[in-house]
Amino acid sequence: MPTTQAISLSSLLGFFLTISILVHPSNSAIDSFVYGGCSQLKYAHGTPYESNVNSILASLVNSASTSNYNSFKISVPGSSQNDIVYGLFQCRGDLTNSDCRECVAHSVSQIGIVCPDSTGGALQLDGCLVKYDNTPFLGAEDKTVVMKKCGPSIGLDSSARSDALLAYLTAGGQFFRVGGSGNAQGMAQCVQDLSLSECQDCLTEAIGRLRNECGSSAWGDMFLAKCYVRYSERGDYSKSDDNDTEKTLAIIIGLIAGVSLIIVFLSFLRKIFEKKGGK
Repeated sequence: MPTTQAISLSSLLGFFLTISILVHPSNSAIDSFVYGGCSQLKYAHGTPYESNVNSILASLVNSASTSNYNSFKISVPGSSQNDIVYGLFQCRGDLTNSDCRECVAHSVSQIGIVCPDSTGGALQLDGCLVKYDNTPFLGAEDKTVVMKKCGPSIGLDSSARSDALLAYLTAGGQFFRVGGSGNAQGMAQCVQDLSLSECQDCLTEAIGRLRNECGSSAWGDMFLAKCYVRYSERGDYSKSDDNDTEKTLAIIIGLIAGVSLIIVFLSFLRKIFEKKGGK
């Protein structure tokens, strides 16, 4: 029979492994969380609206196998006007169909956790956007800031390179735009329910805000409701800043210290029980 200490060690190591997996970022960059938002209104289970939500989310996943964007308006038989659900997905323009479907499927599996029973929700991952709502939003311009983040300042020379890069992205003329020089890389994308002129208007707004608010930062992200712009002097888009890294390390170190103390305590108890059993 395993000793109390051995059983405890096995359980603790299993627990630590689970926590480590949860703390560790996704192996796939396209599945990295960017932002999420949910309607405060909730729907009741077993209603036509719930059926419409489930139907539209399934349609998004199925459609992602063959395209990088699609939108839907769904109302199952027996639904009222108030039960109609509008939804769309869009993948990053450089993803393959298989990567796009994988990203959308992952997003759909998570949006129910992020927005349980919400009448509307949006989830932006690094590689794709999924959104649904009972309020019509398809084709409507929306320049609301939903997420912004700036890296540390790295000086005026880099700021000049970033300005040139952002100017290039502004003039791109497509729904998905990439560009760069050396290590400096940039990316911009609009949701394709906009016209190209509306896309240009949205990106001009996003780039203007990014210049004003991120200045000479090493990297910057500006996500509006219908478009986004990202740039990085490091040539990548996995921009976890130093504070995030330090927090993760602190959590892991704390877990290791906690596990070590528990092991020492259990070992101490085991010795006491062995002494009592030997009497």
